[in-house]
Amino acid sequence: MGNSSAKEEEVEPEEERDGDEEIPEKKKEEEEKEVELPLGVEEMFESGDPVLDISYKRFKRLPSRVCSLSHLEKLYLCGNSLRNLPDSISQLQGLRTLALDFNKMEDIPAPVCELVNLTRLYLGSNRLMDLPEEVKNLQNLRCLWIESNYFQTFPKQLYDLPKLKSLQIGDNRMKTLPSDLWKMEALRGLWIYGNRFETFPRVLLKMENLEILDMDRNKITHFPSLRRLHALQLFSYDHNPVDAPPPVKEEVLVVGEGAAEFLEIREARIKRRRKAAEEEAELALQAEEEPVIQGILKNTNANKGGNESGNAEENEDGPERDTQEEEDEQLVDCEEEPPFETQFGEDLMEFEGEGLEYDTVQMDYEYEEGAEMEEVGRHEQRA
Repeated sequence: MGNSSAKEEEVEPEEERDGDEEIPEKKKEEEEKEVELPLGVEEMFESGDPVLDISYKRFKRLPSRVCSLSHLEKLYLCGNSLRNLPDSISQLQGLRTLALDFNKMEDIPAPVCELVNLTRLYLGSNRLMDLPEEVKNLQNLRCLWIESNYFQTFPKQLYDLPKLKSLQIGDNRMKTLPSDLWKMEALRGLWIYGNRFETFPRVLLKMENLEILDMDRNKITHFPSLRRLHALQLFSYDHNPVDAPPPVKEEVLVVGEGAAEFLEIREARIKRRRKAAEEEAELALQAEEEPVIQGILKNTNANKGGNESGNAEENEDGPERDTQEEEDEQLVDCEEEPPFETQFGEDLMEFEGEGLEYDTVQMDYEYEEGAEMEEVGRHEQRA
């Protein structure tokens, strides 16, 4: 009995070990289920298309097959449940666009910062609170969207991205902007709507290259004049406690409370100015044309007067001139012709010389014909 009980005791741990071995196997099975590809995704992998969109496929981790698609240029992984990405994604050095919106990422995956050829990176609607220092490796990045996260301060790591033109950092928790934000000289579009600003950040007045500035849904009660922002094309201030837009240049489109009335008044003012300028130009044109017309009339009258006086003189001197011309012609007829050489130039002399030879040939021909006639007459006499 004692031995049997001992054997039973020995068997129990073996059963426990078998149970422990079954746990990792279950995990493997679960992992295999997690990476099971939805219908149609396999065909996408094999298509060779440089754009792969596997958004909203409920992936909890990225299928390893994706990281072997070295031809990819755009990869969309939005709306999944991704918390991280595999290190092997850094092999996709041809990627230009990577979209990771609407996932569950608390940090930017380190391999993403190794994709040095990225120009567009979308990380909106995640759980980010800051950016890693390695983000400065993305020297070709031009567009970054990190809206709807948990940023309380502006991430200064972005200062090291010299080509960044479009920054979407709306719907976060920022109350201020750094005073040296003007260092981002390449920035053209800045979206900071839906934050917690109560006063207008004065540093924005130094960013003269901004073309789009969106400050909707903050708590700003006063906006200063933005006329010094010479490149500005669109300014949105909607859902702030103000009644009218700030002073801006005439070509700037404004969006917000009182903007419609403001734009109507401005449009009417522009039309009045344009009409006044057209009328002024028309008057100036008429003023330039009048002296020309008068000058033409004066010249016409002068020409008419000159023609009439000239005709009168011709009528008066006409008989005398005709008589004089007849006398001159008679004198020319009586005079001897000047020598041939003095009458024409060398070219004409050469031409006329040929004509003389031609006349001589004709004379010779006539002479030969006469000689033949004499010979015929002689023959007839002999006969």
